[in-house]
Amino acid sequence: MSKINPDLERVLLTQEEISLRVAELAQQISEDYRQNGNLYLVGILKGAFIFLADLVRELTIPHTVDFMALSSYGNSATSSGAVRILMDLRAPIENRDILLVEDIVDTGQTISYLHKTLQGRRPRSLKSCVLVQKEGDVSHEPIDYLGFTIPNVWVVGYGLDYAETYRTLPYLAELKRSVYTKDAS
Repeated sequence: MSKINPDLERVLLTQEEISLRVAELAQQISEDYRQNGNLYLVGILKGAFIFLADLVRELTIPHTVDFMALSSYGNSATSSGAVRILMDLRAPIENRDILLVEDIVDTGQTISYLHKTLQGRRPRSLKSCVLVQKEGDVSHEPIDYLGFTIPNVWVVGYGLDYAETYRTLPYLAELKRSVYTKDAS
């Protein structure tokens, strides 16, 4: 990778590093659920779609994929504070093994909301797989499968965006502060 977008500060995780870790996560998940039957993976849109696609292609166990879409962020650098469901699951999850697949945990607010909401639907088990967690995360929900811990900076690429841009970069990069602070002024 010779030249990166001028809006980016630095590459935090290369495409190769991500690919290797996703394969390791899929291997561990496959081993852990080998005896359980069909694993129901719930990808959180839009950010987790690339991670989820790569993860399920590496799984060696029967699985079903579904999606939820939530809202908690606008185009600014801060959360709006409230989480709400924009798109729900298509099937009941009672007595099923559920694996939430999230792109990032930074405040822990979204994953906590998801755990509470989905626990109320009485799954057999509910675990989470997260690509990246920011240092200093205050989430009270356990992350069962974690890809990476990263610095507490705004990151884009590999599904993560800023104002619906940079999402399809094949790596994870730090967005320059000047990009998201100029929009707030």
